[in-house]
Amino acid sequence: KSVKQIKFKLVFHVPLEERKYKDINQFGEGDQAKVCLDIMHKTGAHLELSMAKDQGLSIMVSGKHDAVMKALNDNFINSLQDKRAVERMNIEKVYHPFITGAYSKLVGELMQETGARINVPPPSVNKTEIVITGEKEQVALAMVKIKKIYEEKVSYDRIINGLLLTFPKSTANSYTVSSVSAPSWLHRFIIGKKGQNLAKITQQMPKVHIEFTEGEDKITLEGPTKDVQIVQGQIEAVVTDLVSRMDYTEISVDPKFHRHLIGKGGANINRIKEHHKVSVRIPPDNEKSNLIRIEGDPQGVQEAKKELLELASRMENERTKDMIIEQRFHRAIIGQKGEKVKEIRDKFPEVIINFPDPTQKSDIVQLRGPRTEVEKCTKFMQKMVAEMVENSFSVSVPIFKQFHKNIIGKGGANIKKIREETNTKIDLPAENSNSEMIVITGKKANCEAAKNRILAIQKELANITELEVSIPSKLHNSLIGSKGRFVRSIMEECGGVHIHFPTEGSGIDAVTIRGTVEEVEKAKKQLLSLAEEKQTKNHTVELRAKPEYHKFLIGKGGGNIRKVRDSTGARIIFPTAEDKDQELITVIGTEEAVAEAQKELEALIKSLDNVVEDFMIVDPKHHRFFVARRGQVLREIADEYGGVIVSFPRTASQSDKVTLKGAKDCVEAAKKRMLELIEDLDAHVTMECVIPQKFHRSIMGPKGSRIQQITKDHNVQIKFPDREDQQGKYYKVKEPADPLVPKKCDVIVLSGRKERCEAAVESLKALVPVTITVEVPFELHRYIIGQKGSGIRKMMDEFEVNIQVPAHELQSDIISITGLASHLDRAKEGLLERVKELQSEQEDRALRSFKLTITVDPKYHPKIIGRKGAIITQIRNEHEVNIQFPEKNDENQDQITITGYEQNAVAARDAIQAIVDELEEMISEDITLDSRVHARVIGARGKGIHKIMDEFKVDVRFPQSGAANPNLVTVTGRPEQVDEAIDHLLNLEEEYAPDMSSSEEFPSFGAPVTNARSSPWGPKRF
Repeated sequence: KSVKQIKFKLVFHVPLEERKYKDINQFGEGDQAKVCLDIMHKTGAHLELSMAKDQGLSIMVSGKHDAVMKALNDNFINSLQDKRAVERMNIEKVYHPFITGAYSKLVGELMQETGARINVPPPSVNKTEIVITGEKEQVALAMVKIKKIYEEKVSYDRIINGLLLTFPKSTANSYTVSSVSAPSWLHRFIIGKKGQNLAKITQQMPKVHIEFTEGEDKITLEGPTKDVQIVQGQIEAVVTDLVSRMDYTEISVDPKFHRHLIGKGGANINRIKEHHKVSVRIPPDNEKSNLIRIEGDPQGVQEAKKELLELASRMENERTKDMIIEQRFHRAIIGQKGEKVKEIRDKFPEVIINFPDPTQKSDIVQLRGPRTEVEKCTKFMQKMVAEMVENSFSVSVPIFKQFHKNIIGKGGANIKKIREETNTKIDLPAENSNSEMIVITGKKANCEAAKNRILAIQKELANITELEVSIPSKLHNSLIGSKGRFVRSIMEECGGVHIHFPTEGSGIDAVTIRGTVEEVEKAKKQLLSLAEEKQTKNHTVELRAKPEYHKFLIGKGGGNIRKVRDSTGARIIFPTAEDKDQELITVIGTEEAVAEAQKELEALIKSLDNVVEDFMIVDPKHHRFFVARRGQVLREIADEYGGVIVSFPRTASQSDKVTLKGAKDCVEAAKKRMLELIEDLDAHVTMECVIPQKFHRSIMGPKGSRIQQITKDHNVQIKFPDREDQQGKYYKVKEPADPLVPKKCDVIVLSGRKERCEAAVESLKALVPVTITVEVPFELHRYIIGQKGSGIRKMMDEFEVNIQVPAHELQSDIISITGLASHLDRAKEGLLERVKELQSEQEDRALRSFKLTITVDPKYHPKIIGRKGAIITQIRNEHEVNIQFPEKNDENQDQITITGYEQNAVAARDAIQAIVDELEEMISEDITLDSRVHARVIGARGKGIHKIMDEFKVDVRFPQSGAANPNLVTVTGRPEQVDEAIDHLLNLEEEYAPDMSSSEEFPSFGAPVTNARSSPWGPKRF
């Protein structure tokens, strides 16, 4: 072992006035700490600092002789001493106001001009000494200027006194100008509220003129000598009283914080005034002054000063930040009843979050609070908003109305599945809405995925095709028309195809058309034709017609307007329900085509204005059909044929004459339509369709949707029978005894034209569920059913069928599928696909179940597991195996079991064996290490010892508290690494060997301060 080297120690003292770093709040930190660390790094000496009661600085230098000498040679004390000069001037207290000036402006100008610091004692302190500090030249210049001000005032006073002595006694007795010394801050108290105090004096002595000059510490009196003397005595008494019980002070606060000190409506400053019984003057903004003046009771002044400085200090550390957040996100950030913003405020309690009033339509959200907290809150909210922006992408998908129910699925299964799997919000239009748009909201990629899935459902259900047409982007706006009127008219004429134009300004020419093959081709021709017209010579004209004529002008299925367009080549656009002007009809095309179409339309409109009255004969047995349901059929005729009025005779009259009134063409068209309806009624038949009652609910579909569709498609009426109860009785009807006659509860009645009823019967029978069977191995049934039936329920929802798994006790392999014939094939394929998956999983499980054991001495188990299971977790994850250590009560404590794929289990076994081989090469040695240095070696939170263990690749164990030998330390590792680690630990022991006597005199960092002589901040060590 090396010989222990002798340490040298030297102690120095630096008085407060010579200290370079005087910020006692930052003792041991900041620049002073940096200087000490720099000296220690350069010289190798050790510095310890402590503060005496007089705020002087004690410095102890210790270390090897060479290091201490090097620190002394570098003259390190100069780094901690203030090189500036300090001078003191004794000037009578009465002249101090002339040096400071009004509101300390003059002394501030002197400090700025000279660069020196001038400390003038406040009026409340009875000291005449003015202290000047700074560089020698700066101090000398400041002293010259202060001396000049002082000498000027002294010489001026002598002149005034000499003049007063030269006045004749009689003159002096008759009229006198005098002054009373009174600090300017007391003037308003002398005057009193609204001049009340001064009024009492002037009322008694009206001949005396009293003058207060702002910023001067005197009051001038003019008037008859005797009166002036009396007033002077009264004012001096008031001044003496006020000075004895009142004080003032001035504090410097950055003007930007003044309004926060004042508070909303003066709340803060008024509270301070009332609580401390003081007056506080905060300069107005236009003065741009830092000085705040506090006047009142001495104790109250000090308390108010302390509170205001604390507020200002907090505000200096505060930051106000404006975040730009789109107003549409404000409600989401605030949350229902403010729940979400409360969570943010709870997370950042020191930050005040202000949202703008919703009526202001502002995007600025203001945060105020401590700088670091505001920054953290800003980042948190920016992340929150970014997620909202990402999740607020929206896309509209046009889906034909008849397929919306398929998108929703049975019990909402399809739409729920798409929402969950794509993590999007999907909104469908209301059933009574004419809109076909399905709106998807969420992340862009998720929205696109949901859109593709919805379009795939539509494509699967119908013969839907998609086509792109190239049309110059400059023509897109004109083709779309005002509020989409032109393109909407094309979509309506072409069977409701969907036409999608690219985003404005994108420069893309491709226009997408989606719909059935025939309708898409038709829309394509119209779009290209219209684009060609726009590129050549396009002309537009507007006509007006009563809204009730529009349907008649358009005609059934657009037949009338198509004739006009085919004969003229012009396009006619009618207003939609959303348009404000419901009478406006727009005609577009070449000038000749538009003129011709205009002529035809005007003739039609004119004829519609020619009202006529006509009649027709209708058998009374059909009257009820027209007037039933509050005249629904008549209303439909009126809407379709220009508002024609149809009047049926009273029921009691038994008349068959029906009157029609309206435009001549409309009346003729209405008569024709009514005759068609009467012909249908005459050809009306009733037909029965026998389907077992147990299938009726399935045929009707959700909310009767399937039956409604058949009624609409075939224009028939369908009536289902009353249902049978469980006892075989009927709610209304008795069953006939004849078994050949079908049960009434199974008979569905249809009425309408014969051919339509027959077609409807076929549609009804197609909806009768069919059952097929599929053979599935019994052992897979429980996996098909899934947890709590989730697996089988998912398949039934997906394929819209019912799947029946046999009871467990039957041990049967047959699974039944019941549903529409069109759905059964898909359901069977889906079930068999699931069986393949399960069989594949079974095979994989068998392969994953390979098991082997390895024998390892239990003493190595903790090392294999590692700290917090780190090593064993890495092996498990790397080889994808399960490793099981023996339980405490197991017989074979040395057996470790590995389960997984065979090759992975073997690789994991080899990895464990490698660790064991390495551990068997290790040795353990005990050394004696003074227990007093253990804490230093271990370090804060074990950082020191972990660093040693990582560096030497060893394990070091210290004795537990209360151990028989507290100095015994065990080192484990490879032989050469153990030796190196032990040498390092013994060297550390030598370095840290404590000198108990010096330690008590000069405690090191973190040691408790026990004697009263120590600084309240404690000694600092670097």
